[in-house]
Amino acid sequence: MAVPRVVLTSGEPAGIGPDLCLAIAGRDRSFDLVVVGDPDALLDRASALGIDVALEAYDPAVPPAPHRGGRLRVLPRQVTARASPGRLDPANARYVLSLLDAAVDGCRRGEFAAMVTAPVHKGLINDAGTPFSGHTEYLAERLGCPRPVMLLVAGTLRVAVATTHLPLRAVPDAVTQSLLVETLIVLDAGLRTRFRLAAPAILVCGLNPHAGEGGHLGMEEIEVIAPAIAEARGRGIDARGPLPADTAFTPGSLAEGDVVLAMFHDQGLPVLKHAGFGRGVNVTLGLPIVRTSVDHGTALDLAGTGRADPGSLEAALELAAWIAR
Repeated sequence: MAVPRVVLTSGEPAGIGPDLCLAIAGRDRSFDLVVVGDPDALLDRASALGIDVALEAYDPAVPPAPHRGGRLRVLPRQVTARASPGRLDPANARYVLSLLDAAVDGCRRGEFAAMVTAPVHKGLINDAGTPFSGHTEYLAERLGCPRPVMLLVAGTLRVAVATTHLPLRAVPDAVTQSLLVETLIVLDAGLRTRFRLAAPAILVCGLNPHAGEGGHLGMEEIEVIAPAIAEARGRGIDARGPLPADTAFTPGSLAEGDVVLAMFHDQGLPVLKHAGFGRGVNVTLGLPIVRTSVDHGTALDLAGTGRADPGSLEAALELAAWIAR
């Protein structure tokens, strides 16, 4: 489509998601923008922030057109309990998930070219009785995708993770040869189709310090990671390593690849966030739809203060629209 229609979920209503949606609405965009959320909650937050915005009901029959600043088209969903900035209410957990469901359903129908997600509070959803480890896993289950891959992007730096939201003690058992091969296949395909890289080079980190030091600091590199790399290379994937994680992110090493595959969440994401916090984008590969997100959480202490930085959401929306085109 010439003008992609991007759907944005407003996230946890007590967090900065509504603030960011309102900030984003303030200027013209080259893509069509629809926000899923509670119109009254958005107007309450706009009043608290002193933002003048006109809400319009989303009509799927209206052709996509570039977003115009000062207005916001909303696909309405109603909060269960009135939200106050910074104050979580488990009664709204189902509402938060309903935003994701509405966006996914619209993407499936072809109404939306991409979806972007504002942050949710995982603990709140779990406390309300719904097992939830994150957007990535929820969307993958909803769409029937067995191997989603979380990719973080900040400028030219790209970092993917083989495992996502797991306790650290569970990571070694989760890092298997089959998981790594499947992850490398999805990552390679995603970089080709979503980022238009003809032959992406993937730098694969080791699990242990110094990539196991030849087996003296762990055998996972020899028994699991290296065989997975060899199998992936046999499939035509340019996977390289295993590399010590403490040197994989040096400028010289990064210049040799298009993406770094970390073995676990906190091996790769701290580097990405240090390099590009506030402009980083979370991209879920392996889904049949385009999905991006911010690289931060709900920031309850900033909700309703006017100090929330929309930079990451700006980047997530622009990247989603670029991929959709």
